[in-house]
Amino acid sequence: MFAFIIRRIVQALMVMVVIALIGFSVQHSIGDPVRDMVGERVSQAEREVIRERLGLNDPALLQFSRFCWKALHGDLGVSYFHKRPAMEVILSKAPATLELVLGSTAIILLFCFPVGIYTAIRPRAWFSRFVMAVSTVGVAVPVFLTAIALIYLFGVELRWLPTYGRGQTVNIGGWDTGLLTADGLLHLILPSIALSSIMLPLYIRLIRSEMMEVLETEYIKFAWAKGLSRWRVWLLHAFKNTLLPVITVFGVEIGILFAFTLLTETVFQWQGMGFMFLEAVERSDTSLLVAYLVVVGVMFVVINTIVDICYGFINPMVRIAGNP
Repeated sequence: MFAFIIRRIVQALMVMVVIALIGFSVQHSIGDPVRDMVGERVSQAEREVIRERLGLNDPALLQFSRFCWKALHGDLGVSYFHKRPAMEVILSKAPATLELVLGSTAIILLFCFPVGIYTAIRPRAWFSRFVMAVSTVGVAVPVFLTAIALIYLFGVELRWLPTYGRGQTVNIGGWDTGLLTADGLLHLILPSIALSSIMLPLYIRLIRSEMMEVLETEYIKFAWAKGLSRWRVWLLHAFKNTLLPVITVFGVEIGILFAFTLLTETVFQWQGMGFMFLEAVERSDTSLLVAYLVVVGVMFVVINTIVDICYGFINPMVRIAGNP
């Protein structure tokens, strides 16, 4: 198991190097950092002095090494618009995005398992057929359209829930959170539902199909023959083996949720990392764009590495199959 963990960590580090290379390439191929810093009125000679001082005339390999070294120490450049370190800007927006992803994940976990299990056990029931029909539509509908529909129904027509911003927040140790206020929780409901609509239908269908396949295996038939209770067969034997592929997909999809916050945060004016990214695009804030790409890429790699290691603990065959 130790060798398996080390192998996964080494693979993660290699992917992070590739992410750093992509971020470095983007930073040096889009725009001119010196022009973004000083504007158009500074002479060419003064620009060359600044470029030399910043090391922009050094060989590409030396610049990349310097970029990686600074990134390891949390230095991903300075935002041209905010005039602050890019990492500091991202960290100030991270709580909003993390809370949105957390709320969406809670909704997904709360509904996908019971609904997926029921539709697998009772595939011909009217509720199962209704869920399958709705999930088919849910997979096809884009998140921004779901968000607009939720705003119109619950915000405009029924006036039950707020549709704009994060609401009231409290600061705890530098973390501005709305999870501890009633107004903040109300503002979180609609964005979380909209964001969860991307993955919830997928997980319901995945759990249903995997569990239906497991229920047809020989060891499940043997469990029925032994006279075990149906709940023991369904939950202990069938559902346990259904979890293996679900966990694998879950790690990938959680990373994708961070990417889809772009649209959700824009529709709901949720001041998070996704909303910040779109503002950086409009302002051509290259340094902040690169920092965002690197941070999200690293988060994606870390989440997937943790899931891979957890999968190795759950299924020992993964470790055996991975041995050279």
